[in-house]
Formats: sequence, C-alpha cells, structure tokens
Amino acid sequence: MRHRDARSLRASRFLPRHFMTRRPFPAFDLTHTPPTAPRKPVTLSQHGHAREDAYHWMRQRDDETFLAHLRDENAYTDAVLAPLADLQDQLYAEMLARIQEDDSSVPVKLGAWMYYSRTETGKPYGIHVRKRIADDGSWQTAAEEILLDENAEAEGKPFYEVGDFAVSPSGRYVAWAEDTKGNRQYRLRVRDLSTGKMLRLKRERLTSIVWAQDDRTLFYTVEEPRTERSWQLWRHTLGDAEDALLYTERDERFSLSLMKTRSDGFIVLTSGSHTTNELRLLPADRPRARWKRFARRRQNVEYELDHHSDRLLVRVNDTGPNFRLVEMPVDDWHRDNWRELMPHDDDVVLEGVDLWRDWMVTSLRVRGQQRLRVTVLASGESHDIAFDEPAYSVELEDLPEWESPVLRYEFESLTMPDATFDYDPLGRSATLLKRQPVPGGFDPAAYVSERIEAVATDGTRVPVSLVRHRDTARNGSAPVWLEGYGAYGIPTDPWFSPTRLSLLDRGWVFAIAHVRGGGEMGQRWHDGGRLVHKTNSFTDFVACAEALVAAGYTTQGKILASGGSAGGLLIATSLNLHPELFGAALLEVPFVDVVTTMLDPDLPLTIGEYEEWGNPQRLADYRRLLGWSPYDNLAARDFPPMLVETGLHDSQVMVWEPAKYIARLRELGVGAKTGRAPLLLRVNMDAGHGGASGRYDALRERARQIAFALAAIG
Repeated sequence: MRHRDARSLRASRFLPRHFMTRRPFPAFDLTHTPPTAPRKPVTLSQHGHAREDAYHWMRQRDDETFLAHLRDENAYTDAVLAPLADLQDQLYAEMLARIQEDDSSVPVKLGAWMYYSRTETGKPYGIHVRKRIADDGSWQTAAEEILLDENAEAEGKPFYEVGDFAVSPSGRYVAWAEDTKGNRQYRLRVRDLSTGKMLRLKRERLTSIVWAQDDRTLFYTVEEPRTERSWQLWRHTLGDAEDALLYTERDERFSLSLMKTRSDGFIVLTSGSHTTNELRLLPADRPRARWKRFARRRQNVEYELDHHSDRLLVRVNDTGPNFRLVEMPVDDWHRDNWRELMPHDDDVVLEGVDLWRDWMVTSLRVRGQQRLRVTVLASGESHDIAFDEPAYSVELEDLPEWESPVLRYEFESLTMPDATFDYDPLGRSATLLKRQPVPGGFDPAAYVSERIEAVATDGTRVPVSLVRHRDTARNGSAPVWLEGYGAYGIPTDPWFSPTRLSLLDRGWVFAIAHVRGGGEMGQRWHDGGRLVHKTNSFTDFVACAEALVAAGYTTQGKILASGGSAGGLLIATSLNLHPELFGAALLEVPFVDVVTTMLDPDLPLTIGEYEEWGNPQRLADYRRLLGWSPYDNLAARDFPPMLVETGLHDSQVMVWEPAKYIARLRELGVGAKTGRAPLLLRVNMDAGHGGASGRYDALRERARQIAFALAAIG
C-alpha cells in the first residue's frame, strides 16, 4: 500500500514539555535561489489524450543528473532552514529530555521464558532479550539472554529495520527479517540460541515468517522482484540445502501473508487483495501435510480465521460490510455447518476476533469509537471494557500464551501516554502495568481533548479529534496542525505523541481529520472515499479545516496541513482545491503523480491498487483520476510554504514523485505573489518510505518539521 504509518507524529516515543511562549520565531532565509530542474518535455498519450511532462526524465532514479539534482535540493532546503538551526536544536533537546532513554517493554511469557525489549541511553535501536522462568515462577533475578541486539546488527549501516521476528516453539531458534537499505526488502536471519551462532541461510525479499511446531520447519513468503508483491510460499527445513516452493499466487492483485493461530493448531496462509481474500490452512504440527483451502475466493468477500479446540471461528463480510462472526467444526467447513455467533450489524463494525483457551475478545467500532467486548467461554457471558476518554486508541496485545489467565491491552488518548493494562475478565478489573514515562513534569490535566464534527459538501458528518493546551483560548488566534490520511480503510485513531507537546505548549492545536477513505466507521467509510467516491476524501478534509475556523479554534491561513504517502495525496489535492485555507503544508513521501504511476503496471503495488484508486488503462478511470491527480492539476496559484520529505530508496512512493511535484510548482511560480512561500524538498539519501530508522535520527527529522511549522505560521 502507498501509505506510511498514519500516526506519524507518534515518531518513536519522543517526548517534550516547554513553557508556553509567544515570542516570534526566526524566519526562513529566502535569499537563496532554488534549484532549477532540467526540463525535458515528454508527451504521454493515453486514450487519445496527450499530457506533456517536462520532468518525466526523473524516473531514472540512478541517473547521476537526477541524484545531483536531489543533492542540490537538500542543500537549498538546508540553506533556507539555516536560521532555524538553533530552534531545531532547542526542539531536539526538549523532545530528547522527554524520552526515558533507558526503558523496557512489559515482559511477555512464552514457554519457559519471559520476553521483553529494552533501550539504552545513546543507542538508537532496541535490544530483544529474555529470562528463564524458575520452577517457583520467579524470573526477575535470572540472567538476561540477548536474542537480538539491533544496535550490533546495525553497526556501520546508515539504515536498519527489523520486520518479522519469530522464536521457535522450543525457544532454541530465533528468526527475523532485516532491511538494511530502507526499501523494505528484507532478508532472513536465523540464530541458534543454544550456541549463539548464526545459521548459514540466505533468503531474500521475505515478507512473513512462521515456525511449525516441530521446531525445525520454517515457512516464509517472498516478494516478486518486478512488482515487489508477496507472491510465493516456501518451506525450509533446518539442515536441508534446498527449500520447497509450495504455492505461487499468480493474480497480481493478490499478496500472501502467514500467521499461526494462538492455539498453535494451524498455520494460515492468506492471499488477499484490498477487497477480497482466501485462506489456506495447514496443521502446525504436520509441516509436510497438504495445505487445504478454506473457501474459494469470491469478489468483495474477506475472511479472518481463528481456532479453538474442535471448532474454527471466522469473521466474514458475506452478508454485509461490517462483518459477522460464524463458527464451524474444525474438520468440516461446509457452509451448511456454519453457525452464526454474531450477526451483521449496520451500526457496529466487527474489526477482529481473538481467542484464548478461556476467553474470546471481539474488537468493535461503534460510531467511530473502539470497543473491546470480552466473552468468558465457560459461561458465555459478555461485557465491554469501559473507557472514559472522548477520543482514544485501544489495542489488544497479542499475548502468545494460549492459557493466559488475563488479557492485556494498550490504551492511549490525545492527552494520556500509552499505558499497558492486564485485565481480569472474571473480576472485570484492570491493573496498570506500565505507562509510557514522560520525564520533565508532564501533566495530562494541562491538556484538553475534544471531538467535533464537520459537515461535508454532501451533508455527511466527518469527525475531527483535537487536543490543545488548557491555556490556549478558542478565540481564533491559535495555529492548527491538521493531519489526515483517508485511504485503504486504515483508521487514524487518536494517539498520544510526546513530540506533539512542543507544539501544544507553544499555543498550537493538533487535530485529526477522520475523512472518508479511512476505516474509522468501517467499510462504508472506506468505500465512501475510494474509486468513484475518492473526491469525498479531499472535500472532507477541506470541510474539517473550515469547521475548525467556524468553531473558533483558528482562522484561515493559520492551518498547517500534514499527511504522509496517501495522506500526502490528500494534502496536495486539498491544496489544489483551497490553498488560501492553509498557512503551510508538510507532505511526507507524498503520492502525487497518480495518473503516471497507476499507468505503469511494472511499478510496485500498482496492479494491486486498482481496487483503491482505479485502473487508468480504462477510459472512465483515466478521466476520473486525471480530474484530481495533484501533479496533473497544479496551476499558478498562491500556495503556502511547503516542506516535502521523501527517501531515495522508497519502494512504495518513488522518489521522483515528490521531486517532480516541487519542480513543477517552482516552474509555475507558485507563491510568487507574497514572496514568503519557500517550496522545500528534503531527501533522505539513506532511507525509504518510513524515514530515518534510528530513534535519534527520527527525532532530528521531527525537530526539523516542527521548526518549519513554527517559522511558517508562528
């Protein structure tokens, strides 16, 4: 998917508290001349329609002329932002002071060990460790065993990221997938924890990994080199020289992923598009058995499966978009044996089902708000866990122990840091295990969380979640950071961000526009902002900005619009519609050259995303996409200051898209009327779609973004 973590302001748990200040911020240095990209017009023809693109040549990512241009862009951005250097350092110091650098996660029991991850002062990456549980149940004083020190693995590498991470059932082996370039192409690593030695395995382009119960068999999926689509399932047995290819997904709309049920009963292979999937099952204790297909794929029908003793439970949307829950015998999946446990409900979205030996938890969404419903399997009694905040995010933790006596969830809101709770379903009581520490005297009572609604052009009510300092008045004077995403049915739930405090303490309001195209209100909300309805996402975002003005939070021209990837598309198109609404814009890895990208089936993701955007090989889709594609609809208008950030190795939104976008804006003389609107492109030459990998480098990126916002709007 062409998306970045929509919760980008969360950025690695960076935290700060600064005294409210009204002093002026330094201005941009606009004495420098921006780079001028060479113009090499190319005529692109489709359906008898011609488009002239002067920057089509940038698609040669390894071309030295293009690389030199990107370096010039970085130099120009650094020069324009040079007066903000002290402010960036101040912001970085603030945010760093709000990090508890020596920290650790809440331990999780699996087999004979307690597993957790920790960080150390000055080290940019996490360390994954475990301690053995003694016969009396104690473990705290046991010797710590390091499974994976990401700092050691990242030594000498400008980028390092761990994807899948899996410990074998006996605890002897640990397998992980690592990316050392930022292009999300992962290679397999396996360590024998009994000896500490790495196994000599070279498997590239991994997308998921799962151990079978025999402790010797590893299943993995890999991506196809041309389109980077997860397409093949392989089996590796430790000690064997050759791996077995088990399945190839030929339909380029579909991608593969693996998981194992918490019961350890089955390994599940999902082959899914954005709207349709099918499942194949393998008994986890019989790795050489035949994979059995659960149900033949049907367009627009999706399944999610779990296992409990003699039955399977399946979440399926065959009777409505909000899903229902059915069960069936584990050895007979015929539809005649399906028994409905939870019918489809027009007002309640069934987002997920999790099973343990004694409990079932259904994750629900009611009018956009998340709920966790717990069912005690012995009695069949159900209840919802209560949450008091007006806008929050709750996530059920994947406790791996099948016989766990408790449930565990993480809760956060716009004003409350992430907290981990153990929940007793019988006593209906929650025990706080850990709250994300925020050094420096953070007081949640100093901030106010609210939720308002904007009215879209068609009358739809669009939620807006927001947070401000309690001393920030609603008199129209506050600047607003308005963030949006609105794609793939991915919800943007309210979350806590320590970095955000540096904005709130300076009198800013932070707001999330829950526009259509996301998943905040279920599949209908997604459908309302994709394909022929995609323009709803853009007009929803504009309506949210106007609602913040009407409600007295801010005024026109004091809103910074922010979004990443598909969210960058949202911001760029909204700017084309109403640039006067916004005082600045931050676009991270923005998907802006929509028509040209979606016309190229050889690019990663394109074919699979026809179901989200449309297929411009068809005339109707071509005309529709051409009607709103940001790059194709740029005009000589007075746009606000922009900071556009991207990564050279991005494999989801290619680096040339934002580079072309900025070059075209400059060619049009955008912002020339006021002379205050720098158009800045910053390219991380060592990263990809997710930005910098280490927590300190990522914190520097966030400091630059907030300094830009303060200078642009104040």
